[in-house]
Amino acid sequence: MSVNFMENNSANLSGIIYSEPTFSHEIYGEGFYLVTVKVPRLSDTYDFIPVMFSERLIPLEEIREGRTIVIDGQFRSYNNYNSSSKHKLMLTVFARDIIVSDSIDETRVPNSIFLNGFICKKPIYRTTPFGREISDILLAVNRAYNKSDYIPCIAWGRNARFASHLEIGDNIRIWGRIQSRQYQKKLPDGTVEERTAYEVSISKMEVSKVNNAVKKEDESG
Repeated sequence: MSVNFMENNSANLSGIIYSEPTFSHEIYGEGFYLVTVKVPRLSDTYDFIPVMFSERLIPLEEIREGRTIVIDGQFRSYNNYNSSSKHKLMLTVFARDIIVSDSIDETRVPNSIFLNGFICKKPIYRTTPFGREISDILLAVNRAYNKSDYIPCIAWGRNARFASHLEIGDNIRIWGRIQSRQYQKKLPDGTVEERTAYEVSISKMEVSKVNNAVKKEDESG
């Protein structure tokens, strides 16, 4: 049975170009660049989302700070290794289609994502000091060529309680938005570094009954 991996991971963003493109890497002579997009939230705040795109997708001179950009692509992860051989999970939206203009389409939802993946760590359920329920989920989303993207997600309220009962290997589908979050990381030398985390805030979640039924049958057999 053929699998359409594009259907597992669909991200759509609309916002303002917040930085000039910077070179990321090259594969078989094709250059890839990173740009930050400022995406509005309903609460009059913004998410600052990194977007990776190919130089073959759009001329670099079109990507100018302050212009409006619309991206259709996928939310992907990759390991970024440093000089001490430690790795850090990096997350970007990989663009498959880009439209740049000087006006904003008010009818378009500025930030949406759909993922179909598998629980790869037991969800962590907790409550905030204000009593809000949260579950942290790490979702493995299959990609072509036997690759997977590992996407951190956050569920709230009823979804958080539901997620707390999920097990490793469960197949779920989620809808939500990509968000950026500032936090402080204390380093071994005692200094504190400002960092940005990227994750999916879940608005809707459902379990894939077919795949999970197969999983349970395999476990019992």
